[in-house]
Amino acid sequence: MSGSVDAHARGGAVPVVELAGAGFSYPDGPPVLRGVDLAVAGGRCLALLGRNGSGKTTLMRLLSGGLRCGEGRLLLDGEPVAYDRAGLTRLRTTVQLVVQDPDDQLFAASVAQDVSFGPMNLGLPEPEVRARVAGALDALDIAALADRPTHLLSYGQRKRAAIAGAVAMRPRVLVLDEPTAGLDPHGQERLLAVLERLGESGTTVVMATHDVDLALRWADDAAVLSPAGLRTGPVAELLADRGLLEGARLRRPWAMAAEEVLRARGLLESGSPGPRTPEELGRWAAPA
Repeated sequence: MSGSVDAHARGGAVPVVELAGAGFSYPDGPPVLRGVDLAVAGGRCLALLGRNGSGKTTLMRLLSGGLRCGEGRLLLDGEPVAYDRAGLTRLRTTVQLVVQDPDDQLFAASVAQDVSFGPMNLGLPEPEVRARVAGALDALDIAALADRPTHLLSYGQRKRAAIAGAVAMRPRVLVLDEPTAGLDPHGQERLLAVLERLGESGTTVVMATHDVDLALRWADDAAVLSPAGLRTGPVAELLADRGLLEGARLRRPWAMAAEEVLRARGLLESGSPGPRTPEELGRWAAPA
């Protein structure tokens, strides 16, 4: 699988984390990824898009050090990652992965205990661990659940508790695998509000999803996995490429179709942004 890195990702600061010519195969299996180039720029929201089985999860595990490139290399701040204890500790304090199912990540008796696990493993002083736990719970809006047994949490609360455990490590890059999957609309909105606050605080967020509408609404950039390779660039630009979407087996965002109809009927001025959610469309269409 060949890759291309968008020029804007190369033209500015050194990416926080980057895959260069990366490839990976599981034992006795065909290549899952081959020749992938992906630069994660600091301060931007990146949507990783692709059909099921396209290699999104493998790519995220390569970025976070859970898997090691079979070919190519992983760079952190422009330097190759060393897969020894010191190198992996540096990587995992910079890049944190939250898996799709929170039950695969939560294991402690209470929320606070679970969130404290990572900072404690770093050997931090107890006051620092407490401060990180409190900050992470507050960031995820679950401070009231600190002493709640994890098995008594709702699904949405478990999702946020799992993310809080990663946030407590204070990573520069937070990688989320389908974070909105299984959430009702209200739960999705609450989680997106949390991610917005994290972005404002300086955390770079990478979200794997096959929800093109969510990607268009939320992300600055996109990385689209298809059998033809990996394409990266501004999210609106990539999601307007019908050939790319067809090859990746992704549907066209409804917001782009709505915008096209509005412009064709002279209802939306050139250069004016179109609605990105049904609510925006409803407010836009309502009488003044």
